[in-house]
Amino acid sequence: MKHLTLTISNDVATLTLCNPPQNRIDDQMVDELDDALAQIGINRARAVLVRAEGDNFSLGGDIQLWPDAPVNVLRNRFERYLNVFNRFERLPMRVIAEVNGLCLGGGFELALRADVILAAASARFGHPEQTLGIVTLLGGIYRVAERAGRARASEWAMTSEPVSASQMEKFGVVNRVIADEDLGREAMAFVQKLAQGPTRAYAVHKALLRNWAVGGIGAADEAMFDMAMPLFETRDVEASIKSAVDALRAGTPRPVFHFSGQ
Repeated sequence: MKHLTLTISNDVATLTLCNPPQNRIDDQMVDELDDALAQIGINRARAVLVRAEGDNFSLGGDIQLWPDAPVNVLRNRFERYLNVFNRFERLPMRVIAEVNGLCLGGGFELALRADVILAAASARFGHPEQTLGIVTLLGGIYRVAERAGRARASEWAMTSEPVSASQMEKFGVVNRVIADEDLGREAMAFVQKLAQGPTRAYAVHKALLRNWAVGGIGAADEAMFDMAMPLFETRDVEASIKSAVDALRAGTPRPVFHFSGQ
């Protein structure tokens, strides 16, 4: 039985965690995520939604695999998880996380790879790792720090207390809090809208943000034109700029341009 499924429809790839009852992240789920990422690239999806079946997004890693494993085996496992999660983070398209229920440990670290997190009002987030005497092995603490600041990230990691969706929104980790009963519908409507936008331009914005995260504004400025100028040779940009110029010269409102992703 699969622990993660992929469906692609109308330019939207939907990744669904389906390892009940807690959607724990294990070797099988990570392998299936890795395979799904390859399929997303082949099928040229223009936006991705990651969601979960059941009452909770994910309670984190499957710790049942850990007690009898030598440290070198654990290291190899966690390095693979980190590499696959980072591949997910670097997808050259919009990625939205739809989070319900508990989103803890590795599940939280997966959601943090998304560009936008939409959370149910009842959702709770947290780093339980300190209760085991370990750290956020898949990069959670510093990804939270990137969004919410070092002090807040330190507090949440040290206490391991679940944090409400509203608090996460207040400090910039979650983008939007939505009523539980509306979350699925609104998340899908949002990702479908994004899938019709300028896919290549957003891929460049993601890459520029990565440059900024690693090297600051100077590094992003240095990379800007090598990344941005090829956009002017795409069919979408050639057609959209012509459409805008034609409207300007005619003194008419600019029409809504329908991007093809090319």
